[in-house]
Amino acid sequence: MRYKIGHFQNSIATLELKERTLYQNTLILGEEGSGKTHLANKIRHFVMANGIPTLYLDFSDPSIEKIEEKFKDADTFFYLRFEESDEFEAALDKAIAERRNIYMAANPSYFAAKRNVKSKLSRMIQKHDLLENYYYFFHEIESLNGFYTKFEDFIYYIFDLVNMKKYGFTFLAQPNEIFEDSRIKLLFTFLYLGRCSNAHYYNTSVLRSLKTNTFYYQYRMDNRSLLFNQIQSDIAIIDA
Repeated sequence: MRYKIGHFQNSIATLELKERTLYQNTLILGEEGSGKTHLANKIRHFVMANGIPTLYLDFSDPSIEKIEEKFKDADTFFYLRFEESDEFEAALDKAIAERRNIYMAANPSYFAAKRNVKSKLSRMIQKHDLLENYYYFFHEIESLNGFYTKFEDFIYYIFDLVNMKKYGFTFLAQPNEIFEDSRIKLLFTFLYLGRCSNAHYYNTSVLRSLKTNTFYYQYRMDNRSLLFNQIQSDIAIIDA
């Protein structure tokens, strides 16, 4: 199943999500207002249209009233707020059993402050039934207080997590130099980089001028090699 989400600036081709998107990882970088959540919601609808339930973890910990309306379709929206309680565990297990599309607000302070300690939030994220049946979205963490000590630690936590998963993973984040790390590059097949001014490894004079919902798009070609060297790039405009 293909799913058109936009077009390219320098080509007559359309930008489509295909089956490989379901199993490979996507990184969406950009500053506030660049269109990250709009693009993520396009991917989310594609995943759901393929019969795969989604877990959207929003680490800004919003109340249900603060969540963008685009996520609140009656049939595809089930809100939970993470807490360390038996009631939450029961509600989550019921939602998983019913294959609900879960939008979960979570405060990152629930993560453990030490690498060798697994918090209840981490254990929840690594539930077997979620890893086997769900496509994950991680909505950026603005404050990493309480989650290890460095942004790099969080990224490597994600690296370990996706190796356990059956389906793919989309991560929304602010630009950070950690994304030039070779291990991180191999983790993500699709990259959408929107308007930003502090990504030193890209031409920020171009990125600064990008309009909302316009991204510098890169994807790694299908091949059996682990080398990160066959890359297709273009400017992509995401449909409204």
